[in-house]
Amino acid sequence: MRTLFSLALCMTVVSLYADGAEAPAVESKQVELTTPVTEVAEQVVDIRKVSEAFGHILAKNLETIGVKFDVAQIVKGFEDSMSGKESPMTEIECIQAITAAQEFVFKQQCSENLKRAEAFLAENGKEANVVALEEGKVQYTITAQGTGATVDAHASPLVKYAGKYLDGAVFGASKEEEVVSLDEIIPGLRAGLIGMKEGEKRTIYIHPDLAYGTSGLLPPNSLLTFEIEVVKASAPIVNEAKEGQEPHPLPTEVVEGKVDVR
Repeated sequence: MRTLFSLALCMTVVSLYADGAEAPAVESKQVELTTPVTEVAEQVVDIRKVSEAFGHILAKNLETIGVKFDVAQIVKGFEDSMSGKESPMTEIECIQAITAAQEFVFKQQCSENLKRAEAFLAENGKEANVVALEEGKVQYTITAQGTGATVDAHASPLVKYAGKYLDGAVFGASKEEEVVSLDEIIPGLRAGLIGMKEGEKRTIYIHPDLAYGTSGLLPPNSLLTFEIEVVKASAPIVNEAKEGQEPHPLPTEVVEGKVDVR
């Protein structure tokens, strides 16, 4: 869980000069040694603009923590610190408090998302065209019939897909046809793919227990929906992930996403 926001901020600032980047050079004119450091800085950059931009960096780092802060009190803390006033908490106490708040938010998300997932599946299961699998934790509808070979339990089909949250927001999608191994994807998607024919399209609804649960990079206990098409029932895997590449959105170990709450 991201609690050390001061460290994250430092890393963000340091990254501005990463990969061989250098700090901007001071103008060639000589600055008297008696000139105050703040005045020297103002001669090199537009301090007002830099200060505003630095505020944006701080805001982005605060957003990653997942706790709603009181911005007015943050400003007060800045001003008090600059004037030499004592903080109401030690750094350790502050970090412990933020951690506790994150844990509370995380547990709330787990509970609320699970309730939404189960309520949706209960209603969705009543639809005439919905097929239920895995004791009702995986459901699918066929949106286009297929006529080719069938995907078996340990196949590596060539597919096109789009992964969505319950609200329809996309968290991952294939840019082109991709080969996936059924032995390496989440259980719910595996169950929904088995038996699909070449040319068939399905919308698969997966309970968090058979998706990522409370782990991974997605919001905890998210119900996932996959719109998927089988191009070939079995194909050789030629695009395995290499070190340093973006993680594939389908394997069970990790999932592509924008929210990091752990």
